[in-house]
Amino acid sequence: MKNNSSIKYIAFLFLGLVLINFLASRYHQRFDLTEDNRYTLSPAAKDIIADVKSPVIIDVFLKGNFPSEFRRLENETRQMLEEFSAYNSNIRFNFIDPLEEGEDANAIAEEFYKLGMSPARVNVQENGKASETLIFPWATANFNDRTVKISLLKNTLGATNEDRVNNSVQQLEYNFADALSRLVHNKEKKIAVMRGNGELGDAYIADFIKTVRQYYYVAPFTLDSVSKHPQRTLQELNEFDLVLEAKPTIAYTEDEKLVLDQYLMQGGKALWLTENVAIETDSLFNELGATLAFPRALNLGDLFFSYGVRINPVLINDLYSAPIILAQGNGSETQFTPYPWFYSPLTSSLNTHPIINNIEAVKFDWANNIDTLKNGIKKTILLTSSPRSKIEGVPREINLNIISTKPDISTYNAGEQPLAVLLEGEFKSVYKHRVKPFDLKNGLDKSVNTSMIVISDGDVIKNQLQKGQPLELGFDRYTGNSYGNKEFLLNAVNYLLDDSGLIDIRSKEVSIAFLNLERIAEERSLWQLLNVVLPILLLSIGAFMFGYYRKKKYKK
Repeated sequence: MKNNSSIKYIAFLFLGLVLINFLASRYHQRFDLTEDNRYTLSPAAKDIIADVKSPVIIDVFLKGNFPSEFRRLENETRQMLEEFSAYNSNIRFNFIDPLEEGEDANAIAEEFYKLGMSPARVNVQENGKASETLIFPWATANFNDRTVKISLLKNTLGATNEDRVNNSVQQLEYNFADALSRLVHNKEKKIAVMRGNGELGDAYIADFIKTVRQYYYVAPFTLDSVSKHPQRTLQELNEFDLVLEAKPTIAYTEDEKLVLDQYLMQGGKALWLTENVAIETDSLFNELGATLAFPRALNLGDLFFSYGVRINPVLINDLYSAPIILAQGNGSETQFTPYPWFYSPLTSSLNTHPIINNIEAVKFDWANNIDTLKNGIKKTILLTSSPRSKIEGVPREINLNIISTKPDISTYNAGEQPLAVLLEGEFKSVYKHRVKPFDLKNGLDKSVNTSMIVISDGDVIKNQLQKGQPLELGFDRYTGNSYGNKEFLLNAVNYLLDDSGLIDIRSKEVSIAFLNLERIAEERSLWQLLNVVLPILLLSIGAFMFGYYRKKKYKK
């Protein structure tokens, strides 16, 4: 009987374990116990993940022997992908060490450069010693015959490794969800790149157009036919979801302005990069080393005034700025030297709006300031100059000799000047209560709910050229610095056109705790001593007490 009971007990135990494992495989729940809910996926990310119907393979190259901060980034990336994979088993991932085979690091780095995935050289502080190491903070998502590159490391000027990793962790969910969205969702929205009013040439906006084409259809659009066929021009423009005006330099006619106004009244979106001062950096490099900045008339003042902003014909002079590079010497002895250049503000903002949250400083050139006017439109100032700014009126001569003159700090008291503003709401037509330049069918005096972004510098979208080929937007080939221009503009377009709410993920705040490396170096000996001596001491005390107890017990 006793054997039968034992057999039954074992059989029930075995069946119970099988049942528990079966139920666990079918029904499971993951719990996020972090204070900032960093592993709780947003609804927008879940919607995108749910749309993955075929296997997506994600290869992550952030693996190897590198500093503790970046091992933390590796672990956070792995845990984020585990969440994605747990939600949809079609998402699979691998971690690959590019240097695992012992190949030459420089050769591997060159291969990554060719693929458009620049490695990162990071400074390492360990045991009080400084060194440099090479890491590959990139991933690729592969779906059918398509591949999307994913940057895992946020580069911020002057940031510590801890800050860079913390900023990078905050964007992991967005970066991977964005990559999946590009792979599994077909493009739907269309962008009109405006032409015919002296906008930047194709070569100077090539990198941004190439980037935005991953998300939307892009096509040039001209208003040349508006004088003969205004109604048809408006109908054709209404087929686009957003118009991109990249630094127009020729004034708009009233016919053209009415078409743009009515496009907005009917729900169109707009990204304006316009400036009201005419001056180019290249014009400084002449025999005199000087040029004249003067007002530029685009005939858009009343349009923007009706919408609630005003771009002033002034220049922003900002102590927090990017340098200008000047050549000295001739031939092979030419040297390129950076000098402070206060007409290239590096913008910042304490605003946590999704468009600008956690992005690098955006580089402006010859920026104007923007006034916001009181009306019913919601206005969000996205970017400003630094508190150490001043406003200069035009016309004004700009001379390269100013690089040798020490600035008068007391004059930089204008405070933060708005340079980029988001407008949202129902706009009033500039032609309300005015005679219209042509008869318009179904003209509107008030728009449906829509939005636009006004940026007071067209050069924000301008990429540099090298041997006639466009470089990455935001990269300065003379200094090697990378600025946040492309990310800012891409976020702006995504915000204006995003229906999925994906851009809102960028507002997620994640706080990563790091060890204090300076304190570790200072107190290293103390903690080593405690880790070695304390366990031995505790064991000795325990052994003594155990021996004393046994001796006392058996003595009785």
